[in-house]
Amino acid sequence: MSRIDEPIADGAPGARYVDLSEVAEYSPTRVDAADLDRKNFVGVDNLLPNKRGRLDATYPPNTARLTAYEPGDILLGNIRPYLKKVWLATNSGGCSGDVLAVRVRRQHRELLDPTFLYYLLSSDRFFAYNMQKSKGAKMPRGDKAAIMSYRIPVPTIEAQRKIVRILDQFTQLEVELEAELKMRRRQFEHYRGALILERDRAETALLGDIATIGTGSHDTQDAQDDGRFIFYARGREPLKLDTFDFEEDAIITAGDGVGVGRVFHFARGKYALHQRAYRIVPHARVDARFIYHYLLADFSRYLERTSVHASVTSLRRPMFLHYPVALPSLDEQRCIVATLDKFDALVNDPSVGLPAELAARRRQYEYYRDKLLTFEEAPA
Repeated sequence: MSRIDEPIADGAPGARYVDLSEVAEYSPTRVDAADLDRKNFVGVDNLLPNKRGRLDATYPPNTARLTAYEPGDILLGNIRPYLKKVWLATNSGGCSGDVLAVRVRRQHRELLDPTFLYYLLSSDRFFAYNMQKSKGAKMPRGDKAAIMSYRIPVPTIEAQRKIVRILDQFTQLEVELEAELKMRRRQFEHYRGALILERDRAETALLGDIATIGTGSHDTQDAQDDGRFIFYARGREPLKLDTFDFEEDAIITAGDGVGVGRVFHFARGKYALHQRAYRIVPHARVDARFIYHYLLADFSRYLERTSVHASVTSLRRPMFLHYPVALPSLDEQRCIVATLDKFDALVNDPSVGLPAELAARRRQYEYYRDKLLTFEEAPA
């Protein structure tokens, strides 16, 4: 990688720059909602932040006809562009109105590689431009016309393919590290379940008897880009707000949305809360981190045991109030927490272990991508 400019210099001393609209368009095709399922419907909630791709949908489309996408289209989350939600489609399907499907124009497919365009539109340079041109303060949206006015380099197709091969190699290295990290996390989940749940002599208590359970008062539109406090909303990623509702140790989970019943956050200190998110604040004789680990290990199984998991799209307060917890002594809770927190750091703390290695690899990738995608503009 020391000769990083070689793919550009080899036959491509410069590149023609064009508006995106000259070589690409928003998908003009449509698909019936009845033809979609969780595998091929893409809503903005199941596009992952920070260019991490997508997850299967957890809710159905809410309109009868949707924008269709096809392999090679670049799907962009159009709400809060700073979340950097982007995915290079590998299958055909449909997407919600908050997702833009950018497609290379048919007559330009010999001149522009869709994967090369994906790398251009997943760059920090593009997302900075998109945020600058976005509309709205609390809920910024990308300006569709401005996106199509974004200037992109179009080097020779040979140069594009060389760059794609190099960046694909970086991507593959990330995939391998992510796969290993995923395996380690599965091992940790298995160990957490064994340590917490296999307790024959523990007292059983209902969560409603050992914790205060409530919701917040804010809506997602209240979020502020430069807010000072964490705002737990309905998505996987917390937002920001300039005011706080609570100052405490609490377990937070969304009442609906992506990851319902499976995604929990641990709040410490000051935070704000969405009106459809729950806060669980254990009483004095209960360690909050113990309940956090317990819910992660068991709550989705609880939903399965109560025969609601297959159809549940939202959580109600009684589901938490009547949730049974096998509760050992406070000293034993703290001992379990100390052990689990050490393992948790090894697979989730970005400053140590595999997460740190993966973060370093991503920084390296971003650096080389910027180098490879920077061209002098060729004379007209």
